Amino acid sequence: MKLIKGIHHVSSLTADARSNYAFYTDVLGMRLVKKTVNQDDPGMYHLFYADRYGSPGTDFTFFEIPMAGRTYRGSQSISSTGLRVKSDEAIYFWKERLEKQQVSVGEPVIRAGRLTLALEDHEGQRIRLFSDRHGAATPAGTAWEHPDIPEDVAIVGLGPSELTVRSLAKTENVLINVLSFIKTGGEQTEEGPMTVYSTASGGNGAEVHVIQSSESKERPGRGSVHHLALRVEDEEELKEWKQAIDDAGYDNSGIVERYYFTSLYFRDSNGILFELATDGPGFDMDEPIEQLGQKLALPPFLEERREEIEQKLKPIKAD
Repeated sequence: MKLIKGIHHVSSLTADARSNYAFYTDVLGMRLVKKTVNQDDPGMYHLFYADRYGSPGTDFTFFEIPMAGRTYRGSQSISSTGLRVKSDEAIYFWKERLEKQQVSVGEPVIRAGRLTLALEDHEGQRIRLFSDRHGAATPAGTAWEHPDIPEDVAIVGLGPSELTVRSLAKTENVLINVLSFIKTGGEQTEEGPMTVYSTASGGNGAEVHVIQSSESKERPGRGSVHHLALRVEDEEELKEWKQAIDDAGYDNSGIVERYYFTSLYFRDSNGILFELATDGPGFDMDEPIEQLGQKLALPPFLEERREEIEQKLKPIKAD
């Protein structure tokens, strides 16, 4: 069985799709590549921000839950999402830009051997920018145009996801013994001891960073992460991974058709929700590349409910 290829996407929660769209496109300069709905609850938006082509490994997605309360941070959580930039110089560009935009941002620090910059969006979503200077083994995506963000400093994909757990052994068992990651590093951080796990070529697009903490369990809300999705090539590989997850004794969703990709979901014993997702067919199934994200896209099984669904959704700027 082939290795997991890296991170596929990260899905989080927002209470306001319009302000979310403004932050991730206007401030961070990402492209809205798919404006669709939660297929399990079509009354809510599901927004996908990514690189120019909506490439696997670049998607930061959000479910809109207007009544979502605040997040009470803690363990048993996906505590931070990594985003990649091409160089150390880009980190300093973002430090200056985010301060001017009055975004909550820290100081550049070395993390797992790379220069990084921690920030939070307007809802407290925790993000860390990672320089590719020493972490580009897994190819990044292609920058999207933005009038105020030069291409050489733009965000080009997802970096390492950070998990915070009480029992390192439980999550390590899944990463190493089920998903075939390897342990490639570790260090002490302000948040606690951190262990680095890598798959495939490793580097920024193929790492999970796990922090061990005795904090109480996180109570999720707006600004929290719902799940971490990992990349597999196609549905045949996904079926092989399902067998491996079954054999390891983890309950799972079975194969789920998401139209733009095919998925499987399961939780580790710390409650972390993982998804395995195929690289294709991709977001140009129902929109040409140059028009991605410009209209509400619905998978075929929801198309007959379009009028009903559109009446429940508040228009956002991209409409």
